[in-house]
Amino acid sequence: MQLLTHDTLRSLVQVQEPPCISIYQPTHRHRPDNQQDPIRFRNLVRAIEDSLAQKFSGRDTRALLARIQVLIDDVAFWNHTLDGLAVLASPGVFHVFQFQRAVPELAIVADSFHVKPLLRLVQSADRYQVLCVTRQSARLFEGNRDALDELDPGAFPTDIDAALGHERTEPHQTVAAYGTGPSGPMYHGHGSRRDVVDKDTERYFRAVDRATIAQFSKPARLPLVLAALPEHQPVFRALTRNTALVATGIEGNPDALSDGQLRDAAWQAVEPQYLERLAALTEMFTAALAHQKATADLADAARAAVAGRVSHLLVEAEGVRPGRLDPATGATSAAPLDNPDVGDMLDDLAEAVLRTGGDVVIVPRERMPTATGLAAVLRY
Repeated sequence: MQLLTHDTLRSLVQVQEPPCISIYQPTHRHRPDNQQDPIRFRNLVRAIEDSLAQKFSGRDTRALLARIQVLIDDVAFWNHTLDGLAVLASPGVFHVFQFQRAVPELAIVADSFHVKPLLRLVQSADRYQVLCVTRQSARLFEGNRDALDELDPGAFPTDIDAALGHERTEPHQTVAAYGTGPSGPMYHGHGSRRDVVDKDTERYFRAVDRATIAQFSKPARLPLVLAALPEHQPVFRALTRNTALVATGIEGNPDALSDGQLRDAAWQAVEPQYLERLAALTEMFTAALAHQKATADLADAARAAVAGRVSHLLVEAEGVRPGRLDPATGATSAAPLDNPDVGDMLDDLAEAVLRTGGDVVIVPRERMPTATGLAAVLRY
């Protein structure tokens, strides 16, 4: 699974060189349901081809389409899908993302990317990562309340041999004399095999920690749960520099846990921090509101967002406010959602906040501090 980060999302909402192709599709993890997924994708690509011919007929789009069409016949790709898929492509951008939640089917060619489904998924407050580490190997997972999937390791040190290589410590013996006997001086050796293993384990854990921070925790900014044997938990925690690591870990051999067991244990470990974060955001909003530095009104929040005044925005996970939001002025106007030119103003508001460097968090309805579907904290 490719890591989708806040920085990636922010880059996608910026001005892009058209044409910008956005394809979204619900997918399936298992047979026989997943056998229809490449067929549906082929149909979406055909719709994209028609749109390109109508809107961008004067441009050479063959190279752009070729990168997308390669996926159609990629059997290995379709045999390892999750619950949702997004393909975003433009002359300077090409991303393929898989999701742990389904997305509505969509194929759009425009001057900018359609990122609303991404926004809802990336900014959801229930996401976390899991680091499974043993003396010999390490793996990274990302999940939410409902799913957990392994991340593409990239350059991550997945095993100790690859991480330490020729630098692994060789057993040795330091010899010292302790008096004499019938056959001469008696000797005692130091540097046991256990000492060597413990030293290499610590060195490997340090390599894993550095890579986890650089490749996963820093870009994703998600809570990290440590799954390791009880004797390895204190060793790793004593040396880690990862501020994303949560206090409660999963104690046991991670390789002996099924995906379902790992997911349930991880959510049990991260749920208290999830609830604490939502409570802190609610408290921030309430305090700011008391000082006239927050709003739950869509029109006020929209004007503040395009002016760069919103620092934090909470959006109800299932909330929808049909209408139009002017990205230049922030003016809002309600309209029926069945009109193809009408979108969800809550999503438009969130995009505006992201473009100006604010933070957006998607929150379950029961945890929202307002009844309007939004809560905006203002910078000034």
